[in-house]
Amino acid sequence: MATQQHSAHKHILVVDDELTTRTTLTAYFEAEGFRVSAVENGERMRAALAHGDVDLVLLDIRLAGEDGLTLLREVRRTSDIGVILVTGKSDEIDRVVGLETGADDYVTKPFSARELLARAKGLLRRTSAAHAAPADGAAVKHFAGWSLDVGKRRLSSPAGEDVRLTRAEFELLLAFVRNPGRVLTRDNLLDHVSRRDWAPNDRTVDVLVGRLRRKVEADPNAPRMILTEHGIGYVFVEAVA
Repeated sequence: MATQQHSAHKHILVVDDELTTRTTLTAYFEAEGFRVSAVENGERMRAALAHGDVDLVLLDIRLAGEDGLTLLREVRRTSDIGVILVTGKSDEIDRVVGLETGADDYVTKPFSARELLARAKGLLRRTSAAHAAPADGAAVKHFAGWSLDVGKRRLSSPAGEDVRLTRAEFELLLAFVRNPGRVLTRDNLLDHVSRRDWAPNDRTVDVLVGRLRRKVEADPNAPRMILTEHGIGYVFVEAVA
């Protein structure tokens, strides 16, 4: 009951053009104490998001009309709301593009409702923890002229410009600045950004590192801060104050 009471404060938006999927997910998540809205297309998704009370979006990548990736790009221009993509087994390229565009996680059809619930709860916990973090001076990390305000989840460039980070990018950068000089395996890093089991062919971390490099490195193709340790993972080599 305690879990359901906590979940009741969270609003999940299901975006899927299959009625059966919408009905099934709505019933499952409502039984777990969540508030659920289910829509079939981008127009209705925009209307639901306009209310401003959605905490997490479950977005099917294969929608009739506007596809999920197009809608994800639109969402990411204005919001860092949690987004889990629902993809097909043959959609590996689209999954990578989705992660590059700003999705926080993905599940593959046919999926276990229990697995999706675990992913959703994990993402919502990280969202709540990030918003509850104290915004004091001690929570600001400095490196190579950059400033990362942990409490406000805000990254400022050496020129003083705000650089927008998705939730996964923020969590990845935070893992790096908290562990300067330490080689972090892909498994370590995946645990920071998704809390889900890692498979050897999972490219999530590599995609996220590429996204982050494009935002903080002068030349993403010749990085000087986030270096690759081949066969192991990555290391953040800048001093952090």
